[in-house]
Amino acid sequence: MHGRTLSGISLASRTAAVIVFYEPDEACIRRANRLSERLFCVVVDNSASIRDKSQIGLSAAITYRPNGVNLGIAAAINQGVEVLLPAGFDYAIVFDQDSEPPDVLLHDLPAVLDNANRMQQRVALAGPAYDDARLGGVTPFVRFRWWRLARISPQGNVPIDVDFLISSGSCLNLKFWTSIGPMENALFIDFVDLEWCARAKRLGYQVLGVPWVHMNHELGGAPVRVLGRTYPMHSPIRHYYQFRNVIALIGRANMPGTWKSTEIVKLPVRLLIYCFFPKQRGQHLRMALRGICDGLRGRLGPYQE
Repeated sequence: MHGRTLSGISLASRTAAVIVFYEPDEACIRRANRLSERLFCVVVDNSASIRDKSQIGLSAAITYRPNGVNLGIAAAINQGVEVLLPAGFDYAIVFDQDSEPPDVLLHDLPAVLDNANRMQQRVALAGPAYDDARLGGVTPFVRFRWWRLARISPQGNVPIDVDFLISSGSCLNLKFWTSIGPMENALFIDFVDLEWCARAKRLGYQVLGVPWVHMNHELGGAPVRVLGRTYPMHSPIRHYYQFRNVIALIGRANMPGTWKSTEIVKLPVRLLIYCFFPKQRGQHLRMALRGICDGLRGRLGPYQE
């Protein structure tokens, strides 16, 4: 038995973790091994080399899927879920390789989904609030509104209906995975979780933020401060994916108009901050503009020179 849940019944035997690796260091391996002592774990490795799990120090209890190439976050999550579905798991918590989840996350997120299932509520995903000290602490949950985001403080003991959760630390309700469909491989990395949440909401499912569960998570690289506000910074290649995917998704009729309006407002601000404030400004600008061009052309998938 693994601790408490909201329903009073242990869910550990029906809950698994999907961890996505990309060139992991020893600390990543240790984190995965610790997690495997609590939950069944599938590690999907997008690193360039293919090695046996014993070679990199992974526990024998972990199911290891090395790809030998970076297939992107969407494909890796999908591969992990494809292992769990035939094995009969009900819930899958997704983690980046640097995620350090608290015990309450492992207990209470699947419990929230289990409680929703018993009440015949269609909840696709439950996730924590994210604590990034570099960006000012615990970040609010969001709902899409015209031309802005409504930010909801993560307080209280009742799950909050939201429009979007980042994938790391969130718990998938596998009961609805097939009807919603997998993550979109072609997006590769950025906005993968947003597209999936928007799709789930469009199909009538809920996405719940769980305000009493917090997870330390660094959103992006070292942030920059502009006019009193702090913005997470990324590498030039990540800016390619960000600008490409947001342009591609804005062009889709099935994405929420409210979300599109907020992105149209933020796009020039992002371009200004991400491309003119960091070092290597020319490289950031070049990759962002290439992303915009490829997004307009509908060119998705992994970046190609």
